[in-house]
Amino acid sequence: MTKVPPEEEHPVRAFGWAARDQSGYLSPFNFSRRETGDEDVRFKVLYCGICHTDLHSIKNDFGFSFYPLVPGHELVGEVTEVGSKVNKVKVGDKVGVGCMVGACHSCESCKNDLENYCPKVIFTYNSIYHDGTFNYGGYSDTMVANERYIVHFPENMPLDAGAPLLCAGITVYSPLKHFGLAQPGKHIGVVGLGGLGHVAVKFAKAFGAKVTVISTSPSKKIEALEHLGADSFLVSRDPDQIQAAMNTMDGIIDTVSAVHPILPLLGLLKSHGTLVMVGAPDKPLELPVFPLISGRKMVAGSAIGGMKETQEMIDFAAKHDITADIEVVSMDYVNTAMERLAKNDVRYRFVIDIGNTLAASKP
Repeated sequence: MTKVPPEEEHPVRAFGWAARDQSGYLSPFNFSRRETGDEDVRFKVLYCGICHTDLHSIKNDFGFSFYPLVPGHELVGEVTEVGSKVNKVKVGDKVGVGCMVGACHSCESCKNDLENYCPKVIFTYNSIYHDGTFNYGGYSDTMVANERYIVHFPENMPLDAGAPLLCAGITVYSPLKHFGLAQPGKHIGVVGLGGLGHVAVKFAKAFGAKVTVISTSPSKKIEALEHLGADSFLVSRDPDQIQAAMNTMDGIIDTVSAVHPILPLLGLLKSHGTLVMVGAPDKPLELPVFPLISGRKMVAGSAIGGMKETQEMIDFAAKHDITADIEVVSMDYVNTAMERLAKNDVRYRFVIDIGNTLAASKP
């Protein structure tokens, strides 16, 4: 059976940048999107954030990448067409799509607006859609998605600095809410001051919490306290600083994706406190059980959030002027951006200016 070329698979022509193999090198790519269905929203992509998951995916670090692969799950733009049954948005509205574009809609998770935990969740790229065709992400000129997976952007939310909230924002907002940490007066620790961590500080402060940044890098202290508004800063490698803060925190959001010891973090928690892992180290961490038992402490995980909560997060962010700190780059800079991201050389999120630079990259 002859495989249909990507540009002929669907009726709507599209253009983006794709990785062709696990070298991860991105280059111009012609493909196609499906027609706008009755419940679909089509939009012109204007910006797309670069997430660490994009870097892992183009290099097949997780072992399940399909090529050609168009990454990008922090995409925002302007609605150009809506299906006949769509009532959530209209042509001209500013919208975004985050990490997923489909689920079963019948399981317990879906019924509770937690599509992200559906066993049949369909991710925005590197996945197979309901119709059996391959999904391509946001490093592209156009996007179409079921309206359930469309996030409406309030007028005062800037599209470029708001785009990373569709992944980084919901990843930290959801556990703060779920584990009862989104309350005034709570003391929250944030481990790691990167793409996730800097947004976690902003949300926790907006909830009225006292926030302590926990980092291996003493050089980030001024940034954490003066720029991001954290209340205190701990160097995780300094035993005296850790000892002085023992048993003081209600919860900790751990954003670090490298292997690191969690025993010191458990010590920082009050009794009944929760350490929530949102970073994903590629090797197992050592979990000491005694501190859990002696303080009735929990180690938990959390992955993005459902669509209802994602919209709630964007609305909350707009109300409290929360955006990501970004560096806007052109489409043809993307491979350099990936190299820099691999070295953590970004404060704190790259965003591609698709609207102004993608078309110029056509061969």
